[in-house]
Amino acid sequence: MILFPAIDLKDGACVRLLRGKREDATLYNADPAAQARAFAAAGSAWLHIVDLDGAFAGRPRNADAVRAIRAAVSIPLQLGGGIRDMRTIKAWLAAGVERVILGTAALVDPTLVREAAKAFPGRIAVAIDARQGKVASDGWVKTSETSAAALALAFEDAGLAAIVYTDIERDGALEGPNVEATAALARRLSTPVIASGGVASLADLEALKAHEGDGIAGVIAGRALYDGRLELGAALRLFAA
Repeated sequence: MILFPAIDLKDGACVRLLRGKREDATLYNADPAAQARAFAAAGSAWLHIVDLDGAFAGRPRNADAVRAIRAAVSIPLQLGGGIRDMRTIKAWLAAGVERVILGTAALVDPTLVREAAKAFPGRIAVAIDARQGKVASDGWVKTSETSAAALALAFEDAGLAAIVYTDIERDGALEGPNVEATAALARRLSTPVIASGGVASLADLEALKAHEGDGIAGVIAGRALYDGRLELGAALRLFAA
């Protein structure tokens, strides 16, 4: 099971949002590359990067910060936010991003997801961000009538590297992850699931790790790491056990 420390980028800085609301942003580090180095030095095997401005704008907006992170660390990066066409996918993969995450594109352009997954095996993931079970898009501004499970199942044969599942109401709230919903989704899929949203403690990680056999292959942690509620070394040791 992999722990993915999160670096969310807004205006070139490392921030965290509360439940996806851009007006509720907390600045944690003005130097994302330095933050990436700190996570890597602690032993992280992967980093999870989100271009928040890109997610809202529909195109990359923090490219310089992502490139600085890539230059600062050697561990693999998975990147999402504003990636909605093949040209952008190819550009990020060529720039050294190991895995591209498609969110809004999965809802509005499923053909792109399938073509990308076929062209780049093992390097394409889909982010499914759910509000009361329904898929949200465009930086979580819009909520569709499509259920998270329906969208995930639609890509079961696409050869995705992972489904990143976020419960929006838990994201950044430090109220604990939605373990039940995440595990239930993972049990329905053959595609590995990465849990996101709400992690606040080592106990939360233990609860998710208990469902590793159900298909939860990783967990993204953000605010709890920055606030010091979750000690990264202890979390990595738990997942290595």
